Amino acid sequence: MPGGRIAEREVVEHYGAVAVVARDEQGRIAMVHQYRHPLGRRLLELPAGLLDAGPDEKPLQAARRELAEEVDLAADRWQVLVDLALSPGFTDEALRLYLAEGLHVLDSAERHDEEADMAVEWVALEDAVNRVLSGEIVNATSAAGILAVAAADARGTTLRQVTAPWPDEPSALRNRRPTR
Repeated sequence: MPGGRIAEREVVEHYGAVAVVARDEQGRIAMVHQYRHPLGRRLLELPAGLLDAGPDEKPLQAARRELAEEVDLAADRWQVLVDLALSPGFTDEALRLYLAEGLHVLDSAERHDEEADMAVEWVALEDAVNRVLSGEIVNATSAAGILAVAAADARGTTLRQVTAPWPDEPSALRNRRPTR
């Protein structure tokens, strides 16, 4: 602990995750309706997923994979939007959120489990911001991504390159356990 004290803590280790704000030429973002069992309903979310495809998978590779698997898209331009520590009081789960532009449609992916039931919705950024602020979009990752891209646009912020360091990328679980 800071100051040299010792304290016992339980920590949930996580592979880490990525999410994507995929924005088309009309300024709309691709979102998915996904059933979330703990809440017992479908949530409107950004495409996202775990860094669980193997120990050598890089975050950008995972983001490209998730974008293709969940919404059948690829992108020519990628930037880091924000990095998030999702609940640092009890888990090392961290997430890198990307902005993907220059989109093109891929052949439909084969979907399984909860992904088989997903529906894609294209949402204008202003509408997405309003849906976050009204409480309709409640997924923390999605809210952060939507508000971050709106803020970056409003300020004319230059986003980070995909090679930018990610100091909080989780590694303990990936280094100790086999991936799924």
